[in-house]
Amino acid sequence: MLNDKTILVTGGTGSFGHEFIKKVLEDYKPKKVIVFSRDEFKQYQMQKRFSKWAKQMRYLLGDIRDEARLQRAFEGVDYVIHAAALKQVPALEYNPMEAVKTNVIGAENIVSAALSQGVKKVITLSTDKAVNPVNLYGATKLVAEKVFIAANASGGGRTRFSAVRYGNVMGSRGSVIPLFVKFKNDGVTEFPITDDKMTRFWITLEQAVELVMIAIKETEGGEVFVPDIPSMKVTDLAKAILPKCTFNITGIRPGEKLHESLISSDESRSTKKVDGVYVVIPQFKVSDKTHDKYEKYDAVPEGFVFSSNLNKKWLSQEELREMIGGMKFD
Repeated sequence: MLNDKTILVTGGTGSFGHEFIKKVLEDYKPKKVIVFSRDEFKQYQMQKRFSKWAKQMRYLLGDIRDEARLQRAFEGVDYVIHAAALKQVPALEYNPMEAVKTNVIGAENIVSAALSQGVKKVITLSTDKAVNPVNLYGATKLVAEKVFIAANASGGGRTRFSAVRYGNVMGSRGSVIPLFVKFKNDGVTEFPITDDKMTRFWITLEQAVELVMIAIKETEGGEVFVPDIPSMKVTDLAKAILPKCTFNITGIRPGEKLHESLISSDESRSTKKVDGVYVVIPQFKVSDKTHDKYEKYDAVPEGFVFSSNLNKKWLSQEELREMIGGMKFD
């Protein structure tokens, strides 16, 4: 699938970029892998980590807010994985236009450059916060999803755009798990919790990468791919890391939900379960191939909602300990 192909990852120096590029280099023989990001020091660190594949790697400094730079970067690229985004909910509530410039205008720049340069497929990374959003981050990612889906109607279908949508990533920068592990290592026994009823979806970096691989292989354009992943109460997560910890209930922060959703009841009317992955089909026709491909699959039950508190799959404390046992945290 990726042999002899040129793949570009925006925000490629992040947690996902490292894991995705490692997978591509170890399992395939790409012609070229391009890291597109703003941070020269992180690119320098990445060059050292992937020195074994130096002949295949390229590092481009640039910002997705700069369409002209994207136009140049996308020349000769087969697949683009769009992982660059501003993500910190409280920071974006306080700096709303910065979120719009990167997450929305940046997404439109990606679309324009991909169409102009004839990129074959573009996969954007979305979030559960894009479903019925209550914060600006989620709202910008919802708009970005819509921008990518609508883009399939442009360019004569030569470029296919789709999205993957998932929940909290274990071990990623900004995740609560490394924070709780640090508390434990520092001897802190009282953990700050916003609400003791809070639940979240959890996915490993490896699972997130696998979902993107499925999207690259299967997309016909316009789909949102959603993994069937488990939930966990935040209090259970904390107890998994330090069983004797106590809690300081701090209250929900601005723009924060008690529970998250990956598929809304309205979306369920156009959602199908395909080989263990939910696929949200665009409600307007963006491609005959897309609707024809999924016509044979049954839709999820009417009124289906995939939310973290109503999930049928739950992580136990033992399972979480096993999953994070081999992770390294900065």
